[in-house]
Amino acid sequence: MLLTRRHLLTAASTLAVSRAFAFGDASLFVPAIAQHGGKWDARINALRRLSWELQRRTSIEVSLEVRPLPLASPKLFDHPFIYFGGEGDFPPLRGEEIENLRRYLTYGGFVFADANDGSDAAGFDAAFRREIARVLPQNPLAPVSLAHVVYKSFFLLDASPGRLLKKPQLEACSLGKRGAVLYSQNDVLGALSRDEGGGYEFEVMPGGEAQREIATRLMVNAVMYAMCLDYKDDAVHLPAIMKRRR
Repeated sequence: MLLTRRHLLTAASTLAVSRAFAFGDASLFVPAIAQHGGKWDARINALRRLSWELQRRTSIEVSLEVRPLPLASPKLFDHPFIYFGGEGDFPPLRGEEIENLRRYLTYGGFVFADANDGSDAAGFDAAFRREIARVLPQNPLAPVSLAHVVYKSFFLLDASPGRLLKKPQLEACSLGKRGAVLYSQNDVLGALSRDEGGGYEFEVMPGGEAQREIATRLMVNAVMYAMCLDYKDDAVHLPAIMKRRR
């Protein structure tokens, strides 16, 4: 049977935490976004667009409702995928936020972090690196090889752009073989963001519409990875992947 992060979170909540932390019964993918003390909500419409793309491209059943979650909330454990984005600096996380997020990640949860401001050693980038080092001090961010399963969890990819292409590689905090946190400085969801008229909100640079499509596929892959762990590391899946690619 396919092992998913949903099963891990359910098992962890049963064994190690109170009933309030048990994974919910809902079968839909509900895009969840982490609330922090800075500008955390810049990509809410892009998360809705991500759900729409998942519905169109995969067999995942989705909700278009974006669910904001305080980092200290037990409802974190209802979601196998949490988006943590922002523009600019944000205040240090409180102790209960640090502890709850650490527990969530340890029990199988997944965070996709995204510098909406495309910052480097300043702004959101500096704040996120500071805080994730407090959450997982023994598991620092490190570059993600293109051989990592996230690049083949649905689409076969050889790049990780977003609205920008400032950094060629994702970074990850890994717990064992599992990437618990993936981080991009390229504002990946910025490439999906649309305005009220339905047009894309931002220009994608330097690669234009082709880069936008790769960014969309990367987000689909990230959700599939969050839902399904590393099962596509198994070579038995390679023929089917190659056939789909053709």
